[in-house]
Amino acid sequence: MSENTDRAARAALVELAEREGAEPVNVAKGAGGVPLVFDSPHSGRYYPEDFSSIISLRLLREYEDRFVDLLIEDAQSHGVTTISANFPRAYIDPNRASDDIDEEMLEAVWPDPLSPTRHSKQGTGLIFRRMHDDAHIYDRPLTVEEVQRRLDGCWRPYHAALEAAIATAQGEGGAVWHVNWHSMRPVGDAMTPDPGRERADFVLGDLQGKSCEPAFTRFVAERLEAMGYSVAINDPYQGAYIVERHGRPRQGRHSLQIEINRGLYMDLDTLEKIERFSNVQRDIGMLAGELAGWTKARLVD
Repeated sequence: MSENTDRAARAALVELAEREGAEPVNVAKGAGGVPLVFDSPHSGRYYPEDFSSIISLRLLREYEDRFVDLLIEDAQSHGVTTISANFPRAYIDPNRASDDIDEEMLEAVWPDPLSPTRHSKQGTGLIFRRMHDDAHIYDRPLTVEEVQRRLDGCWRPYHAALEAAIATAQGEGGAVWHVNWHSMRPVGDAMTPDPGRERADFVLGDLQGKSCEPAFTRFVAERLEAMGYSVAINDPYQGAYIVERHGRPRQGRHSLQIEINRGLYMDLDTLEKIERFSNVQRDIGMLAGELAGWTKARLVD
């Protein structure tokens, strides 16, 4: 993609977002007292005008959990509250803590204490520094002010919406189940825990049983396997910041991360949907219906 074409593509996305009145976060509230929330933090595809990255939009899109928000949208018909980000993960990542910042990216000292994790050290913290092929996203340090704008304009609204949805769904029943949806490449690479290894169709992560009750993980795995999919649990992904933050089983809050193999529904070269997309979307909708019934029954039990 030429520089002019790439600039035009970015401008078109900004214009589309403005025309559609896109907010940082999409929230579709469930109905019928279903104590279940789905969220997709990495499917945002509106690239803010102030992003100022030096790499192509095509490369940036490889960091999107592309179309995951569409794969889970049928859950709404089963009373499930769904939340998705409009902003891209490469701009600011809701699945990282707000202090997981690589200070070497900044023009000045951050005003508060930071706790950079291994993600920041490899360039994929709260603010991404580089791509999987080591291509750098910026050609300059970022100002403290622009990072704070991203936190205030995107990260905080996302977590406020998710927290509100979980609290509302928990309601009088005293318990809520939350699924944090992502997508993954079919084969691990040098920046993942499983370099060169082929992956299952779905990977469920519950922080080794710490973020939700085992019965929740087991039920999801069984239903997906009954549909003909291969399922792995906590391998290679156990869950990250969002399920760590919201998964508190002793308080009746159960959070499970699900990674979908992109090869099931997307052309990995063009990054566009393939014919099987509608089948995967249908199956996730069926899973949502089964989970809605299962979670309501758990409240009665």
